[in-house]
Amino acid sequence: MRRTFHTLDVFTDTPFSGNPLAVVLDCEGLSDARMQAIAREFNLSETVFVFDPHDPVNTARLRIFTPTQELPFAGHPTIGAAVLIGELRAPEMLGGQGLGIALEERVGVVSCTVRRRQGAATQAGFALPRLPEQVGDAPHEGVLAAALGLEAGDIGFDAHRPGVWSAGNPFTFVPVASLEAMGRARPDPARFASTLAGPRPAAFLYTKETVREGSHIHARMFAPGLGMTEDPATGSAAAAFAGVAALFEAPEDGDHLLVIEQGFEMGRPSIIHLRLQIEGGALVGASVGGAAVRVSQGVIEA
Repeated sequence: MRRTFHTLDVFTDTPFSGNPLAVVLDCEGLSDARMQAIAREFNLSETVFVFDPHDPVNTARLRIFTPTQELPFAGHPTIGAAVLIGELRAPEMLGGQGLGIALEERVGVVSCTVRRRQGAATQAGFALPRLPEQVGDAPHEGVLAAALGLEAGDIGFDAHRPGVWSAGNPFTFVPVASLEAMGRARPDPARFASTLAGPRPAAFLYTKETVREGSHIHARMFAPGLGMTEDPATGSAAAAFAGVAALFEAPEDGDHLLVIEQGFEMGRPSIIHLRLQIEGGALVGASVGGAAVRVSQGVIEA
């Protein structure tokens, strides 16, 4: 059967940068094994399959696959799929306050807003389907550094210390002292797999030193076991980072914007907008947003 697909670059307004994504439409009848095979064929960090929703009040249902396994939730597939659905189904509604889209994912229903201003790339943002929580402790800093190709002294800055956090997908968050040290990170696949916890070990490295003026955080994400040695932009990690930022930075009550740059070492610069809502000294809400641009479209025999 011929099924339509589109590719987009996500967390960027410039084609051939950001994080590439494949979105397959007309997916009814596809088996899990077939979707996994298609994701391997595209060989991108994630491929999204769009289905009719279980609940007709929602817009669509998504299945998200890496080249090796399915994920319950991921940020750049959510942003990219929301932008594509908005542009294809209701482009006339993207101005002004934007278009509301509800996407069923395994983590739950993800509420998105898609908008486009004249002369600019289409943007999407989603409210976190669940607040981030710390789900484990990180390995000793020396062991963690060795798995990442760093020195123990490269780990940590200010009050920030490593930990495992999740807002749907778990990541080991590793604060790194400098941009120079970030550039030296070279994970050892064997040590990485044996050192980091969980069935899908992934490490999100971050530092306050940035390449781009206007950014607050510079990041890299490694997940060799998911078929991606490094990811250019990781929205689900940014979602979980809301908990990290709230814990270690202790922001005042109110709304806060953190601009995260990622993918620069890969030649795929990406910009993620993370918004935090703090009340009574606690994180009570967060959202992730960014732009996406369509790059190609076609049909796949599947």
